[in-house]
Amino acid sequence: MMRLVFMALLLGAAGPVSIELPGEFVPFADIKGGPSAEAINANCLSCHSAEMVLNQPHLSRIEWQGEVTKMRNVYKAPVAAADDAEIVDWLVAMQAGRSDIKAP
Repeated sequence: MMRLVFMALLLGAAGPVSIELPGEFVPFADIKGGPSAEAINANCLSCHSAEMVLNQPHLSRIEWQGEVTKMRNVYKAPVAAADDAEIVDWLVAMQAGRSDIKAP
């Protein structure tokens, strides 16, 4: 009990904490001759930066579908199941090099 009181006092005495938020919001771009980025922008950028998504290892369509499903079912991300196909299409096309998309 005394240890908890000490920790509370110590944390309270630490003063304000400052954090640095990420820079400017950068949406994903549509892929020329390919899928729109509307679904990935609406569902993925609330938790992931473009840089993080664009630097993932190469995955197959089935593996990307598994990742999208995992985000919804395991991490409880508010990803609409109706958007799965568009998100997976965009990710597969991006990794296939069908665009000049680069991480910001």
